[in-house]
Amino acid sequence: MTSRPDSSGQAIAAASDPVPLDFAGLDQLLGYRLRRAQGAAYRDYLASLADLKLTQKQTAVMWLVMGNAGVAQGAIGTALGMDRATMMGLVDRLEGRGLLQRRRSSVDGRRRELQATPSGLRLMERVREKIGEHEARMKRLFSTAELRTLERLLQRLQSLER
Repeated sequence: MTSRPDSSGQAIAAASDPVPLDFAGLDQLLGYRLRRAQGAAYRDYLASLADLKLTQKQTAVMWLVMGNAGVAQGAIGTALGMDRATMMGLVDRLEGRGLLQRRRSSVDGRRRELQATPSGLRLMERVREKIGEHEARMKRLFSTAELRTLERLLQRLQSLER
């Protein structure tokens, strides 16, 4: 292991050298383990869809718009747990890319309805294919029984919301 002196003259390990850390119980915390697992899944997602330039949130919005043509912008925000400003920004970006369009509702003029464009539909075909591959990679880590248990346990954790 190489070292260099810090400002006080003490030797410190070079950044490239792995230093074993005592996690002091951090690695036993459920929240920490969930965050690390989510981080790994997120990095794989980003690598899988990097060429399509669509974030997870944008993908979720597009997915729900495709399944619910004419859905209100606010309904999707609520379903995904996003505040109004975040949802508006996401829709602005997706609309700016020509992937969806926002229309005033014929029923309620205050409401904005969302519709995927032909370009958005084509992109989402590719996204769904790549997400399928991403999901398959994650699922291969578990047996069928483990996967059923994991899905049940994750659903239980989702009910923790306050």
